[in-house]
Amino acid sequence: MSDDPHADFAREDFTRRGVTHEILRSGSGPAVIVIAEIPGVTPKVLDFARRVRDLGLTVVLPVLFGTVGHDPNPDSAGRLGSATAMARAGARICVSREFTLLATGRTSPVVPWLRDLAAAEHQRCGGPGVGAVGMCVTGGFALAMATDERVLAPVLAQPSLPLGLTPWQRRSIDTSPEELAVVAARCAAGLTVLGLRFEGDRLAPPERFAFLDRVLGDGFVAIPLPDGSANPDGVMAPHSTLTEHLVDVPGEPTREALDRVLDLFRTRLLPGG
Repeated sequence: MSDDPHADFAREDFTRRGVTHEILRSGSGPAVIVIAEIPGVTPKVLDFARRVRDLGLTVVLPVLFGTVGHDPNPDSAGRLGSATAMARAGARICVSREFTLLATGRTSPVVPWLRDLAAAEHQRCGGPGVGAVGMCVTGGFALAMATDERVLAPVLAQPSLPLGLTPWQRRSIDTSPEELAVVAARCAAGLTVLGLRFEGDRLAPPERFAFLDRVLGDGFVAIPLPDGSANPDGVMAPHSTLTEHLVDVPGEPTREALDRVLDLFRTRLLPGG
């Protein structure tokens, strides 16, 4: 791939709680907040957002790290280019006070800002509510955002925090017990939380999904993917279910997982869905 000029996305700033981040937006209709993985809003993240937009939805992408539209793995740079981009984004996250990397039972400080963004987009775009997708280090953000009843379609793509260095960290997620209880009550009332991961992914360990299944009950729908179904052109071990390791061919397990995510947005956010 190459850098994506993203001319089909408007760029603006969003400020709440004394914090300002740039956001990208495109489309019309009810909003879906797409929170990028490391190293940022890459061409493949933008392509995923376009798929959501083309359902008849507004996609809104907060820029929390990285360079928008930059391809971390151009053919000329190979794996070294991707590793460099990820290291830079990782360094930004490590020093940021908005992310909780290791603590268990704690919601990352950026989540209230994301809830404010979702509320503002619901007011701006209308519809029954909003969707939210978190990926990798932001995967759990979509779960914590679902304490707000306006969030009707949360998707956790390979949620990777807290970093699974200990058994307790592996069977936890970056959402406080109090907020998990709120989401669990919403699940008991009909909310569906989708979770996607590759079966061998140590960054999003199986213990984390077992924990969510226990806490959220039938409201948590896990979509485990065989490692062998990952795009072999990916620059790391199977991890990025909706972007880097997607095989966008009908019938492929990763494409079927993508379709289930799109179906969730269609049924929960669009009239007659």
